[in-house]
Amino acid sequence: MYDLIVLGGGPAGLAGACAAWEAGLRRILIVERDKELGGILNQCIHNGFGLHYFKEELTGPEYAGRFVRMLQDTGVEVRLDTMALEVTPDRKVHMVGKETGYRVEEAKSILLAMGCRERTRGAIAIPGTRPAGIFTAGAAQRYVNMEGWLPGKRVVILGSGDIGLIMARRMTLEGAKVLACVEVMPYSGGLNRNIVQCLHDYDIPLYLSHTVTDIRGRDRVEQVVVSQVDDRRRPIPGTEMVFDCDTLLLSVGLIPENELTRQAGIQIDPRTNGAIVWENMETSLPGVFASGNVAHVHDLVDFVTAESQRAGKAAAQYVQEGPGESQPVLEVQNGDGVTYTVPQHIRPGRVEKACDLFFRVNRVCGPSRILVTSGGAQVAAYSRDYLAPGEMEHIMLPRKLLDGASGTLTVSIEEVASK
Repeated sequence: MYDLIVLGGGPAGLAGACAAWEAGLRRILIVERDKELGGILNQCIHNGFGLHYFKEELTGPEYAGRFVRMLQDTGVEVRLDTMALEVTPDRKVHMVGKETGYRVEEAKSILLAMGCRERTRGAIAIPGTRPAGIFTAGAAQRYVNMEGWLPGKRVVILGSGDIGLIMARRMTLEGAKVLACVEVMPYSGGLNRNIVQCLHDYDIPLYLSHTVTDIRGRDRVEQVVVSQVDDRRRPIPGTEMVFDCDTLLLSVGLIPENELTRQAGIQIDPRTNGAIVWENMETSLPGVFASGNVAHVHDLVDFVTAESQRAGKAAAQYVQEGPGESQPVLEVQNGDGVTYTVPQHIRPGRVEKACDLFFRVNRVCGPSRILVTSGGAQVAAYSRDYLAPGEMEHIMLPRKLLDGASGTLTVSIEEVASK
């Protein structure tokens, strides 16, 4: 019987396990299906990590390495090359590993930290043939950064997610020619700093409100056809552009890896495709917590770390003190301009000083106010100069504010007219 089983050895799992150890748990197991810890960070060799948490700029492997060293100072057990197959409602984990074979381990608490996977060509239904040379941006990143293979020489990138933007720069630095980055939405899906550092600095054009409408080639990609789309994202006839290329990279979104979550009967939020969680990242199944990209897709690993540490401490508290007494609940709802909120439920009585609330907007906004209302009355307002769907927003809700609310909290956006 373990105190805590952590599913996933990436940044979320590492931070959660370290926090649980510091909080007093001693029987902790990390299950990781790869051959080494670190998760997606191992292939993110660019810098920009750790500015919030470590107050310095690190590469992905450096960031992961710091947490691996922190983990080595603990007694946390790690099983690499081990695949978790099932999580049951009574907190038993079925797993199979190269060295251990098929095992069923029982835990007093579980932390889901499986991360997310990329959306593929099949999920977005691009017309055309099925030649070689079509990769997800993350797969191409692994080929280039870890395996030492260059996927192609003339590249078109569909989608403007952060991995796609970073790969535009990486392919350019490796000698390939990136012809264009194409985005179906009228705004970019990545961080503004990545648009500047990865596209503008290397003179790579970004076509907004455009998409790939045909892929040509038999054995290898030879051409892709890009068309402008209308406000309903339908291709506009006569706007076609043909790019002669040998590679198409797809950066068309990330999907939280929640097959195990669904098997366990945990409630899923259709807005985030992750588990519905409380203020301490506990799911609808008592004693099971979720953090990082498996709960909702993050932009910065620093936020993943902070969220996972909160989940690890909460798991320790659950094991040491039990479920606790039932508390009044606030339902968090998304109002005008907001796509989703995490957490979805808040128990004010379990918040110490303030509750972290993360959300994304559904449109680009200039100077705006983030309004938090309860029962039709405004309880808080936060000012922002700029809001974009590609950048996750974060506000702190003080305990005093939560105690004064009742029933629901609604988060909405109100644009402020510029003077």
